[in-house]
Amino acid sequence: MKIAVVGATGLVGTKMLQVLEERNFPITELLLVASEKSVGKEITFKGKAYKVISVEDAIKQKPDIAIFSAGGSTSLAQAPLFAAAGTTVIDNSSAWRMDPTKKLVVPEVNANVLTPEDKIIANPNCSTIQMVVALKPLHDRYKIKRVVVSTYQSVTGTGVKAVDQLMNERAGIDGPMAYPYKIDLNVLPHIDVFTENGYTKEEMKMVKETNKIMGDDSIRVTATTVRIPVMGGHSESVNIEFENDFDLAEVRDILSKAPGVVVTDDVANLKYPMPLDAHDKDEVFVGRIRRDESQPNTLNCWIVSDNLRKGAATNAVQIAEYLVANHLVGQPVEA
Repeated sequence: MKIAVVGATGLVGTKMLQVLEERNFPITELLLVASEKSVGKEITFKGKAYKVISVEDAIKQKPDIAIFSAGGSTSLAQAPLFAAAGTTVIDNSSAWRMDPTKKLVVPEVNANVLTPEDKIIANPNCSTIQMVVALKPLHDRYKIKRVVVSTYQSVTGTGVKAVDQLMNERAGIDGPMAYPYKIDLNVLPHIDVFTENGYTKEEMKMVKETNKIMGDDSIRVTATTVRIPVMGGHSESVNIEFENDFDLAEVRDILSKAPGVVVTDDVANLKYPMPLDAHDKDEVFVGRIRRDESQPNTLNCWIVSDNLRKGAATNAVQIAEYLVANHLVGQPVEA
C-alpha cells in the first residue's frame, strides 16, 4: 500500500505518522508531503529517514491513499488532484465535511457508508468524533431527541502556536499569540470564528456533523465550545434527552461494550475521565454517568478523548484501515 501523508510536518501530521507506525499499517511505500518551504527536510519513520516531497511529486507517484492534514484551503485545492489520479483522500480539514457528495466518517459509527467510489472522505471535527462514538450505541437503543454539549478543549486543537503561547505565559515569556487573550489561568468561550447567529463555527460544526454522521437530522444539538489551558485531550459535558426511558446499569453496560469506548465511572473512588488519562490513547472515555433529575428520559455524562489521536490522526488511520480491510482501495488481496 503506497501511502502519502500531506502536511507531514505539522502537529497532526506528526501524530498521524506516529499512529501509522504504532498500528503497523501495511505501508510498502511512504510519501511525506508538505509545503514548499519544507521540501527536502528529513523525517524518520520506523527508523528510516524520508525526505519531504512536493504535492506535485506525490500526485505523480499515484499513492493508494493520501491522508491530509494541511488545512482547508490546501485540501480544497489539492485533494481533487489526488482523487483525479485515482488516490483515495482522507481529509482532516473542515473543507469537505458538509459537502453532500462526500462521506463524513467515524469508523465505529458509520464506516459502512463507504464505497470504492468515495475518493475524498472527510474526517470529522475532533470534538464531534469523541461525542458520536459515545452517542451512537445509546441512540441505537433509546433514540436520541436532543443533545446539549459544552466542551473544554485543549490548546493542542489550535496547533503549535497555541501550545507555545500557553507555555510562554506559564514561564513568563512574551511571544506570539494564537488567541486574542491570555490562555494560561483563563478560559475562552470562543473556538473558531463567530457566525451571524452568535454561535462559533466550531459550535455549528458539532451540530451539523452530528446529524450527518449519525444519519439522523431529527437529533437536535446545541453546543458551547470553550478553550481551556490544558494539553492532552478535549472534555465534554453532554446532556442527552432520549425518546425512551433507560436504566443506568444498562447504559453503563451498553457503553462498556461499545467499540472504542472505555467507561471510567466510579465516583465512590473518585474515578472519572480526565485529559491527563486520555493523553496518547485512542479510546473515548466516558464517566459521570447519571440521570438528569430535572426532566424525564435524560442522561448526563462526561466524555474525554485525545483530540490529536482519536479526534484527528487515529480516526483518519482507522478509516484507512477499514478501506484496506474491505478492499475499497488499491488492489484486492488474493486469499
